[in-house]
Amino acid sequence: MRRFLRRPGGLAGAALLAALVLAAASAGWAAAALGQDPFTPDLLGRYGPADAAHPLGTDELGRDVLLRLLYGARVSLAVGLAAALTAAVIGTVIGLLAAWAGGAIDAVLMRVADGLLALPALPLLVVLAAVDPAHIGLPTGGGADIVRIVVIVAIFGWVGVARFARAAALSVLRRDFVRAAAALGVPGGAILRRHVAPNVMGPVTVATTLAVGNTILVESTLSFLGLGIQPPTPSWGGMLANAQEMVFAAPLLALWPGLCILLAVVACNLVGDALDQAFNPRA
Repeated sequence: MRRFLRRPGGLAGAALLAALVLAAASAGWAAAALGQDPFTPDLLGRYGPADAAHPLGTDELGRDVLLRLLYGARVSLAVGLAAALTAAVIGTVIGLLAAWAGGAIDAVLMRVADGLLALPALPLLVVLAAVDPAHIGLPTGGGADIVRIVVIVAIFGWVGVARFARAAALSVLRRDFVRAAAALGVPGGAILRRHVAPNVMGPVTVATTLAVGNTILVESTLSFLGLGIQPPTPSWGGMLANAQEMVFAAPLLALWPGLCILLAVVACNLVGDALDQAFNPRA
């Protein structure tokens, strides 16, 4: 922690990320303070300028842009964090299992990972996201869309974490204290839980932090293509998609969500880089 605190980039990224989280948490309070509903169209107030009632103006349906950014932050940050954590859990378990078991199990798991790495991720994500959940009996809208995007991203996101976890676990398993524990008859599960897993959390944490920013970009891309979070639930990518036809007449409608995506991704990358330097001071 001291190494992390000595890095200005990491502190700046953590502060920026905390500000975005606080902004998302204050969406309900901001809606009550402004007396606006970010979901109800007001066609008479379309493309309104910034004023006291609408600090960032209104969009193509007369909805308050600031409130939609705040509510969109909830969706984009929640998807990024949930997908990254899900992928981290899956990848860590698979990486530890491959390192501990070795042999055929290790070979099969790593060849599956190599196969997923070789596939073009974004086109496949688009294809999977384009599948209508209603046609296969799954719920749609609101929280169901968020769960769907999280699952789709986690299917491909675990690979990098698994390779990091496997490499770190193989290094730890060769150390004397692990060999001593095995010689004393400590069960394999206990060795993995007490000795190996804590020592691989460093690289896994770094990979997860960096994956949050990447997942926010993926969610924004899918929403921009109309395959992610569906209206009326706001998301930054969806706001960009709605603004693309009016990018010259009302450029600020595209500027604000694009700036939010940029800040969120930069914040996650700064925190990830600082954590990497803190865990690996010789790197």
